[in-house]
Amino acid sequence: MAPSTGRAPGCSLRAAALAIAATLTATLTACSGHDAGSSAAAARSKSPAAHDPAAGSRTGSPATLHSSTRAATRAAASAFRLRPASGAGHLAPGSDPHALPGDVLIADEYNYRLLLVDPEGRIRWQFPARRDLPGGRRFGPPDDAFVSPDGREIVATQESYDTVSVLSIAGRRVIQHWGHPDQPGSAPGYFSHPDDAMLLPNGHLVLADIINCRILLLAPGRWHVLRQLGHTDVCGHNPPATFGSPNGVFPMTGGAFLVTEINGDWVDAINLRGHVYWSAHPPGVAYPSDANEISPGRLLVADYSTPGQIVIFNRAGKLLWRFAPRGANALNHPSLAMPLPNGNILVNDDYNDRVIVIDPHTNRIVWQYGHRGVAGRAPGFLSNPDGVDMAPPYSLLMQIGR
Repeated sequence: MAPSTGRAPGCSLRAAALAIAATLTATLTACSGHDAGSSAAAARSKSPAAHDPAAGSRTGSPATLHSSTRAATRAAASAFRLRPASGAGHLAPGSDPHALPGDVLIADEYNYRLLLVDPEGRIRWQFPARRDLPGGRRFGPPDDAFVSPDGREIVATQESYDTVSVLSIAGRRVIQHWGHPDQPGSAPGYFSHPDDAMLLPNGHLVLADIINCRILLLAPGRWHVLRQLGHTDVCGHNPPATFGSPNGVFPMTGGAFLVTEINGDWVDAINLRGHVYWSAHPPGVAYPSDANEISPGRLLVADYSTPGQIVIFNRAGKLLWRFAPRGANALNHPSLAMPLPNGNILVNDDYNDRVIVIDPHTNRIVWQYGHRGVAGRAPGFLSNPDGVDMAPPYSLLMQIGR
């Protein structure tokens, strides 16, 4: 995700990066669909193509992720304890429930909650309820949330709160917590705007620490950094020694990870030992956010700008597809775009207070939950949704692990 930018109290961050992004955004031209005429950014390769981890597939068997999801799917189904759905949904007019393969997990940031919404627009699960936080505990505003590889837990990153929480889905409680609420820092035990924390199958936690300009790999339990990439507080593109404000570190097939750097518009394929396979500029993107892999040679990134855009590109920085509508459907600071198994693209359009599904073949929004530009808490409304994942078996880590 991208750092919060002053839309709510206590969220005015990274003004310099936003100023740069705004300047670059002004230079972009409106376009959508297949834009073969756009110029491609140069890529920097550090290894032969034969060793490119992106040459794998989402249906491969990376060593660091699960190869089977059946047991995890059963575990997740029982973990959410969902009863049969009933009642009317709350989708935007014209939405097609068939655009989604399953339920969507939404990090509804400014409502301080996680929601599980089905394709019909019905809320199936929510955290927290009042009983889920005993003793006056707080659940910070979730910037993103990802289901664990075994389907039993959710990792919620509370970027503006400088914390990361691991939730037991069945237990409806926080079982692990890192960071200090509202106390950013770089000393042991502290983050400064952590982002996109995910659990790996071995229980380790990987995340980007944006303002500290580092990637961290943490062991389970008490604070223990197994590995750090990047030099704390030294910000600039020279991976693995330094990173320019990384806001995402997403697993790829083959065991590598895709790191997004805000400053300089960089995306890097790297392993957790620090080997950089390649770096590229997502073409025409002002503020890259949460780049991830679709399939061999196809990478997806959101442009956290207004108007925003969703871009598919390759490791050479060549544009393959762009969705950048103007007018009534213009995107406003989208921070995450994720591929779906059916070929559609799931997007949280943060400042428009909605989650949408795009059909890249028709360049149309075919599903929407939330009212564009109208924040709220009632069914059918969201307030700055800043992260999404699919429920098992279509969740990000399960799909990559297949």
